[in-house]
Amino acid sequence: MRERRLYSRWSTIFLLGLAASTLVVPPVPAADAAERVARLGFVGSNTSATAPHGVAAFWARLRELGWVQGRNLVVEERWADGHLDRLPDLFTDLAHREVDVIVTYNTAAALAAKKATSTIPIVDAVMGDPVQAGLVASLSHPGGNLTGLSLAWSEGIPGKWLELLQEVVPNLSAVAVILNPANPSARQIVNGLRSSALKRRLKLQIIEVQESQGLDRAIDQGHRQAQALLVHGDPLTMTHRQRVAALAAKYRLPAIYGLRDFVDAGGLMAYSPDFSVMFQRSAELVDKILKGSKPSDLPIEQPTKFELVVNLKTAKALGITIPESILLRADEVIR
Repeated sequence: MRERRLYSRWSTIFLLGLAASTLVVPPVPAADAAERVARLGFVGSNTSATAPHGVAAFWARLRELGWVQGRNLVVEERWADGHLDRLPDLFTDLAHREVDVIVTYNTAAALAAKKATSTIPIVDAVMGDPVQAGLVASLSHPGGNLTGLSLAWSEGIPGKWLELLQEVVPNLSAVAVILNPANPSARQIVNGLRSSALKRRLKLQIIEVQESQGLDRAIDQGHRQAQALLVHGDPLTMTHRQRVAALAAKYRLPAIYGLRDFVDAGGLMAYSPDFSVMFQRSAELVDKILKGSKPSDLPIEQPTKFELVVNLKTAKALGITIPESILLRADEVIR
């Protein structure tokens, strides 16, 4: 009887101890024990210092979604330094490194990425018309390995640029257009401009430039042939945007740009989709892909927010009065 009581007593102590240890040391969740590390390839058409302002918004949104470099994200970053002809080699290099997803921006970059790989998912944050460029089957059902956001040039943005210039420059009759013919978006933009210019009785002077050495000549030619300037936000002009803005000021040319970054660099005004929003949405697409979604199932999105930015300091230096109608519509006025 005594042995039976001792046995019962020690059994109770053992069970209580086991229960206590289970409460004190909970099991480690599987996700914490082995967190997945993703590999992201990023190709910028400019330099890291002259990238569009939206790029910073992309990385910030990716961190908010839980993808942190050094913890669960490895980034392979490449820059073309404003030279579109360098893009193919950069994407080929990334394809050989077998990254999980490639992120880039503009149509030329998307075309180079698609040529480098047909299997690695690609997200292009800001491209022209991807259907017209042959990148996707349709906006709603892209097919293939590419998705992202379209700049919607066909939605009247080129015509809006001319409208704003006409409001700023009285009796405007001719506009010089600076663009890079190597950029696939250039043709889309010119088509939109010509259609709008015809309705507005404006003459367009199309001035092509493919190298930074040609910028001075191009803007000098614009000064001699037109009363206002329109600069496409190409990787070349974006990389040298401070120089472009300075040349427009030198020749006292009222200018409108396709990106707000030019206005931050001293340009007069810009109208475009909000690149910060577009790059943020691109980060959300990357998040979906890294969690298992296929690019072919993610529709190409159109911009939902546009911004008009005006630099009154530049207007004053040019001796221009910005109409109140523009200032009231502006999303930001630099004074």
